[in-house]
Amino acid sequence: MKQKIARIKDVLRTDSWISWAMWYTEQVSWILFLKFLDDYEQRESDNALLDWKEYKYLLEEKYRWSIWIKQQKWYIAWDDLKDFVNNNLFPYLKSFRNITDDYHSIKYKIWEIFFFINNKIEDWNNIKEVVDLVDWLSFQKQEDLFDLSNVYEDLLKDMWNAWWNNWEFYTPRSIIKIMVDSVDPKIWQTIYDPAAWSCWFLIEAFNHINTQEKTDKQLEFLHNQTLFWNEKTPLAYVMWVMNMILHSISNPNIKKTDTLAQNIKSFQEKDRYDVILANPPFGWKIKSQVQINFPIRTNATEMLFLQHILKSVKLWGKVWIIVPEWVLFNSWSAFWEVKKWLLEDFNLHSIVSLPAWVFLPYAWVKTNVIFFNREWKTSDIWYYEIDLGRTLTKNKPITYDDIKHIPAMLHKREVWPNSWIVKIEDIKDYDLSAKNPNKAKEKALRTPKEIFEELKENDKVINSLLGELNEILK
Repeated sequence: MKQKIARIKDVLRTDSWISWAMWYTEQVSWILFLKFLDDYEQRESDNALLDWKEYKYLLEEKYRWSIWIKQQKWYIAWDDLKDFVNNNLFPYLKSFRNITDDYHSIKYKIWEIFFFINNKIEDWNNIKEVVDLVDWLSFQKQEDLFDLSNVYEDLLKDMWNAWWNNWEFYTPRSIIKIMVDSVDPKIWQTIYDPAAWSCWFLIEAFNHINTQEKTDKQLEFLHNQTLFWNEKTPLAYVMWVMNMILHSISNPNIKKTDTLAQNIKSFQEKDRYDVILANPPFGWKIKSQVQINFPIRTNATEMLFLQHILKSVKLWGKVWIIVPEWVLFNSWSAFWEVKKWLLEDFNLHSIVSLPAWVFLPYAWVKTNVIFFNREWKTSDIWYYEIDLGRTLTKNKPITYDDIKHIPAMLHKREVWPNSWIVKIEDIKDYDLSAKNPNKAKEKALRTPKEIFEELKENDKVINSLLGELNEILK
């Protein structure tokens, strides 16, 4: 499968309209999705026959992959196929919005996908080769879907490489997993990602809950009423709808909307969630028209998202989010006020300092993961500084084995050389930055004699340099 997808990418890169990674990923996606959907429908039809039932197909016969692909191979010219795809197939799929308003139906999801996509492949020799390659793929078995989801993740990484300079970058799966493990979501809880460009948070949470024992009613809740996220970018929205479906999550609650356009001052308890997991974007400057939606106005994206999250978590709810280092130490007015709100109305339980370069190659920004509950106000904070003993690189990233111990340490609030607890009364001016007191103590543990000997050595070096300089001047 990887070889075929690699060949498809090579073919599409030669097309004048879609050589950029973002666009060839989009085009591969709609073709793969239609083949996946056809295999899914065939599998459901076969299962229905075993029960002496008739399966009702989602797509009319002439629009099913297996039908129109067969026709193009044997009966119709490629120019006719171009006309069929652009003027028949895509309008038909977009029309599903007029057929159903059932948000949880697959037909509604099909409309959501194809509403934002158009065929961009101009060279029909290219599409002939692409559809032939895809037609050889099979998505009938669970292991096929697993392989497809892995291949699709590689495609999405390609897209990230093209997008990373917009501060929307790929969150390492190892970090996502320890965040989910730490928050330990349960069945009947609602889970929200307000900035789901990296909807792996929701996929990982789904997988975490899916291993737990469930009744049929609980399973239905998991699929239909557990996962919620927003995405404003049409291309990212389409990619992630398809990615969720490929991971057997057919009915996530996805909104094509700008999270920051919502007026959080009107949020009520019914609008809130049990668990929030996110890596919100940062580094943008937000217009004043958007800032009026927030009690504390600022043009810093990261602080608006943090306010949105504070307003979106239920009573007794839990939050794990990634923030840039400057959020912790910045003392500007808006930063100061939001952190005051966080400490006084929430229990800021833990701050995990991530290593430098953890987001290579997408960003070089130093970041932290913060964990808080909506319970009582903060009394103390457990800090943990990840020290891997090596420098991270693009080819040697952080792994799950590097950090899998963190959830257990966090819940026990263990104190070690790289972890410590700070009482709230010792925090000045809401500076939450991670300053490891154990490292400071090590520097202060030199004896007076050691300090004196070091000064003597420094004097020797200085005198030697002065002597050399004196010889030159003579």
